[in-house]
Amino acid sequence: MFDFATEAWYGWLGLSMAGVALFGAAAGLPTAPPPDAGAAGATIDRVAAAEYPATAEHPLDATEIRLGTRRIGLRSAAGTAHATLSFGPVTPVPADGSALRDVLYGTPPERAFDSPEEFRQSIVDARAGASDASWRPVDRTLIVRRVTWEGVDVVLVDA
Repeated sequence: MFDFATEAWYGWLGLSMAGVALFGAAAGLPTAPPPDAGAAGATIDRVAAAEYPATAEHPLDATEIRLGTRRIGLRSAAGTAHATLSFGPVTPVPADGSALRDVLYGTPPERAFDSPEEFRQSIVDARAGASDASWRPVDRTLIVRRVTWEGVDVVLVDA
């Protein structure tokens, strides 16, 4: 009663096309999950919530990063992931070899800057530059450091 006519060439052609489409859709799926932006954001939040100076590192499985003052984005071949930071604003360190980068990697701010006001101004400039941050290559490790110097309290972030 509900027989499929196996002699009908258009039936076989339709079935073949459906199989090719299904294979193409399955082959286009990513083989790995997107990077874990939530875990990276949690690392930043833990350091930002600390009462005292603190430092943390978090390994990243991404190829590119976008750091903002209140968000982090990670991207790889498997996809893109974003996370909103609970504690902020944080200060993304510019990649230009600034004195803020030296402070992030352990130099005391009083040795990297001439005054707390110069330190404060470099933080303001770095945050202003982060408002239109673009994707940039990642070094595989996220570094976060909370620093306090004569009334200037900042959380520096870079990858």
